[in-house]
Amino acid sequence: MNTQNTAALPAVSVLTAGDLHVPVVIVGAGPTGLMLANLLGMQGIAALVIERSTNTVGEPRAVTIDDESLRTTQAAGLIDAVLPNIVQGYGVHYYSWRNREFARIEPSAMENGFPKRNAFRQQVLVGQLRDGLQRFGDAAIWFGHELVSFRDEGIKGEKVHLELRHGDATKRISCNWLIACDGGRSPVREQLGIKLTGSTYDEKWLIVDLLNRTSAFRHTRTYCDPARPAIRLPGPEGTLRYEFMLLEGEDPEKLLDETFLRGLIRDREPLDAGLEIARKVVYAFHARVAESWRSGRVFLAGDAAHLTPPFAGQGMNSGVRDAANLAWKLAAVVKGQMPASLLDSYETERKPHAWSLIQMAVRIGTFMQPKSRLAAMLTQGALRVASLYRPVRDYVLQLKFKPKPRFYEGFFAGGEAADALVAAGQLLPQPMVELPGGAQVKLDELLGQGFALLTLPSSRAGGVLDDLRAAGLDCKHLAVVAKSEDFLPRMIAGLGGAAAPDAVLQDCTGVLEKIIRSAGADAVLLRPDRYVLAYVDNHNPDSWARVQRLLAYYASPNLSS
Repeated sequence: MNTQNTAALPAVSVLTAGDLHVPVVIVGAGPTGLMLANLLGMQGIAALVIERSTNTVGEPRAVTIDDESLRTTQAAGLIDAVLPNIVQGYGVHYYSWRNREFARIEPSAMENGFPKRNAFRQQVLVGQLRDGLQRFGDAAIWFGHELVSFRDEGIKGEKVHLELRHGDATKRISCNWLIACDGGRSPVREQLGIKLTGSTYDEKWLIVDLLNRTSAFRHTRTYCDPARPAIRLPGPEGTLRYEFMLLEGEDPEKLLDETFLRGLIRDREPLDAGLEIARKVVYAFHARVAESWRSGRVFLAGDAAHLTPPFAGQGMNSGVRDAANLAWKLAAVVKGQMPASLLDSYETERKPHAWSLIQMAVRIGTFMQPKSRLAAMLTQGALRVASLYRPVRDYVLQLKFKPKPRFYEGFFAGGEAADALVAAGQLLPQPMVELPGGAQVKLDELLGQGFALLTLPSSRAGGVLDDLRAAGLDCKHLAVVAKSEDFLPRMIAGLGGAAAPDAVLQDCTGVLEKIIRSAGADAVLLRPDRYVLAYVDNHNPDSWARVQRLLAYYASPNLSS
């Protein structure tokens, strides 16, 4: 796909009627808003993106995309276009105040089907997401349009009325749901009167983006030096980012002086000192979260809902998680399959995890910014000694300290065995699976856009599918055959008498069977966003009764939209 700046996508005919109404309006054409629009398009939902700028961002901002975000890109149908522009699987090397490496993080595990840390260029990704909307005839982006005001009729009403400014003209449109992906200074959040809680830190950082690097070293270098903490981040296509912390009382203009900042770069890597400068900016970092993420028919997502320090590379990735959580729920409500109350689970599920990542980033930032040489010696020496113990080394090396995406309240039915490897409300890993004939694919390629039921050969799960389909929910049935078993005998045996599956797959690595068995079950039901909704056990009728009670609460005839 073309990732260069192009003219705004034309509005489709349904968006040019005299009385303009669309199901979903998204404010902001950044990664969160455009990912949400693409995911809604995959679900067949018309979305209009409003962006006050004349095109997507043309400068580098976020530089790290994680495995979960790549998995969401896969769900949006764009992974084949995005991957060639990404440096996959880079690590972080930590250097002491003496400029000696004392620790490194180089995760090799790929639970979600992709490396955990990857370098990318945000302006390229948003261009691909923008162009990806051309696949959907009922999607549009209106660049150069600013949301001036809105009026929400509330849940008992049906619409949000919007007033837009486009040049000297005013437009009035309406939607069922308004999603604010309009950044950390969100005008929508301000109009709603929703406050941010948390902290804005005194420390400021200088960002310098460079082009045409000659060094082939692919990992991030983090300099935990009290004299001046710094980070060096190589990116795709010869790009390179440096970040330097300003010292207390230091004038930002001093660091923005080209001669001075090139001297800072030379102290870290002489080969980089003469590279072309693409961007230089001083910023403060925040650890803040919105008090509420929903008001009636209006939602906050991405930076409008949470602001994350940059040290863990999770700011943009948290916004992509918001989009993945919200998209399928909006689709189910717009289609009339589930009631608007389902959307209450968005904040309930996402807010705790977003805050846990903010706290992780703050802890990493504290470690990176020792206040003195003594503090640096103590913390860095302790980590070096602790890393001699293999469990600690693996905990750091494999990035296991990163909080896993898991819900403690929301749309899922718990009750699985206490020692389950993946609890209900947690993201199911994406292993490679094999199809009859020998082709191997990532699991999500077979799951479709709706719910999915994975059954082991012993499962009698026909009732599960009947109940889901009676509730009007799309659900694929995939029969999972253990790695050690042959396809043909199991297919002849009818897979334990269950309804004919949509596909039979072989569990190449044994991951799926191990997860299901650990939960004391013989089937697992997945939500459209690949989180575990529930485990089901033939011999435990209550396991399915819990799901029935959940569906009875959320899925019923004559649902409001």
